[in-house]
Amino acid sequence: MCVCPGPRRIAIPVRSSRLPLLSDAMPAPAHLFPLIRNCEISRIGSTVCYCHHKHLCCLSSHFAHSHFRYAPQKKFAALYRPKEHFNHFIHTRDYASTPQRFYLTPSQVNSILKANEYSFKVPEFDGKNVSSVLGFDSNQLPANAPIEDRRSAATCLQTRGMLLGVFDGHAGCACAQAVSERLFYYIAVSLLPHETLLEIENAVESGRALLPILQWHKHPNDYFSKEASKLYFNSLRTYWQELIDLNSGETTDVREALINAFKRLDNDISLEAQVGDPNSFLNYLVLRVAFSGATACVAHVDGIDLHIANTGDSRAMLGVQEEDGSWSAVNLSYDHNAQNEREVERVKMEHPKSEEKSLVKQDRLLGLLMPFRAFGDVKFKWSIELQKRVVESGPDQLNDNEYTKFIPPNYFTPPYLTAEPEVIHHKLRPQDKFLVLATDGLWETMHRQDVARIVGEYLTGVHHQQPIAVGGYKVTLGQMHGLLTERRARISSVFEDQNAATHLIRHAVGNNEFGTVDHERLSKMLSLPEELARMYRDDITIIVVQFNSHVIGAYQNEEL
Repeated sequence: MCVCPGPRRIAIPVRSSRLPLLSDAMPAPAHLFPLIRNCEISRIGSTVCYCHHKHLCCLSSHFAHSHFRYAPQKKFAALYRPKEHFNHFIHTRDYASTPQRFYLTPSQVNSILKANEYSFKVPEFDGKNVSSVLGFDSNQLPANAPIEDRRSAATCLQTRGMLLGVFDGHAGCACAQAVSERLFYYIAVSLLPHETLLEIENAVESGRALLPILQWHKHPNDYFSKEASKLYFNSLRTYWQELIDLNSGETTDVREALINAFKRLDNDISLEAQVGDPNSFLNYLVLRVAFSGATACVAHVDGIDLHIANTGDSRAMLGVQEEDGSWSAVNLSYDHNAQNEREVERVKMEHPKSEEKSLVKQDRLLGLLMPFRAFGDVKFKWSIELQKRVVESGPDQLNDNEYTKFIPPNYFTPPYLTAEPEVIHHKLRPQDKFLVLATDGLWETMHRQDVARIVGEYLTGVHHQQPIAVGGYKVTLGQMHGLLTERRARISSVFEDQNAATHLIRHAVGNNEFGTVDHERLSKMLSLPEELARMYRDDITIIVVQFNSHVIGAYQNEEL
């Protein structure tokens, strides 16, 4: 919350004569600058604009307007520019006052890259079955402050299988946080047999200890909201009570369970916001969750059965080792955005033909939202009347917020957005060595084939030398000799990372135009101040799951 006594001046970059970043100085609402918080002065330029108390920089950052998930209104469009190539920034960016430049040492770079890494090795036999998963590595690198991505991993204790997922928040981190805490419980409950559901309900009724449903595998930074635990539990209990009442006696289908869990959680997020809570903190929390949004990409692994449930534009990719030892990538999800023609047609089919031209504008839903499927985002789901009623009856922080009061243009036949996932089932084979789940921050910087090669070589320890590609650059013989010498020196330390996700992030952020990690570039990217980091990359969250080929082969032989 802002504590400044009155309007302050905050600096924004001036327009460079060589490379434009933002428009020339003009008064601008503070919600255009979600990374500038608490009205602190940013010393990255000399042009100024005013920040007034009732705009978003003076409120919770959870309602901050996202530069890339949400498009600005037309009158503010001039203030936005796409991300430029970072090398161009390094060499040509001019500021009215140039900040002091410095490079991070390799140890400092490693400290930043490894701050959020987590690894888990799965016991080959857990007392019930042999696992097809050897283990997983995960990591996150923030660009937003605070980071809007989340990750989760858990073992199902009352059924077979393992759950892993990445969640990409927008308009704040509240929705991604809630979904990362709750979704796996909804999936696990959806998979439980009727007898186990009855046993759990009877334990609650009699006050006995509940059967544990999930064993979480979490980094210490991956926290749970203790204040909302009772509310979340009550909603989950209502769900399993309904499952008990609707019992058909049939075996639960994994695909159906995933779809039902996604849709039910999104419905509960919406309902909790409409009903509210007498506790003012919880009341504001559920509203923040509902008005922000999150995409989700979740994997359920049980033996050789791999199910991917995806809502939004995070991705799942399978790493396959070919007979010659090379690596190939297999997509196990599809982005739900304007680049997916089937997704655009789905949206158009759900609304009158009279809205066809206004549904997707500038590759965004209603000209505003990039993902076409997401949790939360009730501004694209509720009727105008319901939105106004909830906002007007809500806390002052909500009622004073310009984003929550804003109604999308051409808003006639909601809902325009769904959280229903697209589910893909894949039978694992011995050549399927690993799975990568990642938010779009990775895929914006790396092609899936490069991801497959880098992770595959890391996991096997076999580094296949690729011809150095100069991409049209004029390279002298001396420069080529230097590149080869650098590469040879780098091979000895290329596997210094103890975590596959960290290794992938290192490449995603530090790769140069020749496809190799450049420490100078990596240092510069990690040295960017908060105000600039989001302009050149997004939050990156990665989970790399390694499969046990011997177990998968044994499963296959049993089915033959």
